[in-house]
Amino acid sequence: MIFPHDQLYHFYITYFAHPFDATFRSMKSTREVDEMTKVLVLYYSSYGHVETMASAVADGAREAGVTVAIRRVPELVPEAVAAKSGYKVDQSAPVATVAELADYDAIIIGTPTRFGNMASQMKNFLDQTGGLWFEDKLVGKVGSVFTSTGSQHGGQETTILSTQTVLFHLGMIIVGLPYSFKGQMRMDEITGCSPYGASTLADDGLGGHREVSENELEGARFQGRHVAGIAATLVAGHAARGS
Repeated sequence: MIFPHDQLYHFYITYFAHPFDATFRSMKSTREVDEMTKVLVLYYSSYGHVETMASAVADGAREAGVTVAIRRVPELVPEAVAAKSGYKVDQSAPVATVAELADYDAIIIGTPTRFGNMASQMKNFLDQTGGLWFEDKLVGKVGSVFTSTGSQHGGQETTILSTQTVLFHLGMIIVGLPYSFKGQMRMDEITGCSPYGASTLADDGLGGHREVSENELEGARFQGRHVAGIAATLVAGHAARGS
């Protein structure tokens, strides 16, 4: 399957890459570039909705042929309290370290909303990136955000936008969910997703949990593919320049 970044890559090497660049000459195909592109899906999830979305985002990124890792940020709530509150405590993703963020070409962040902002667990983790910020370690990397809210108007867009603010300060290139994902314009069902990023609704309106819908999962996969394609294009450009 051909993704848009393949076309962008060929446009770049046709019109901009130096024809005698040794690094460029050593490249055999866009697949080689894809495989050297590393994408991190970094999330926090209390009840499993963001975890489910994170898995779909990662699946979409893998469809673009890139190398994908899923990590979660540390929980701040005491284990006994989390268990009593019904938190999903058996999440399989390894816990991330701040230092490893610099190893990736793109970072896609997933967080539930807390009063229209990211969860404190994610904020606590990102607040520790000062050293990376000081050394420009994340400048030029791709950043993207997805979220989950309890209700249809529970702060999805403000949560994504406020999280993007942090990524701007870190020097990242922000990518959302373009309208080429037509599912965000559906009117036949209640659904998450907006041009800012994929999203889901966690409550069913009757006091229970709502499962992530197939449309929302497809939005998450689309976002993963979209971000991965852009990241691979940037990696190809850097490789062609030998930088």
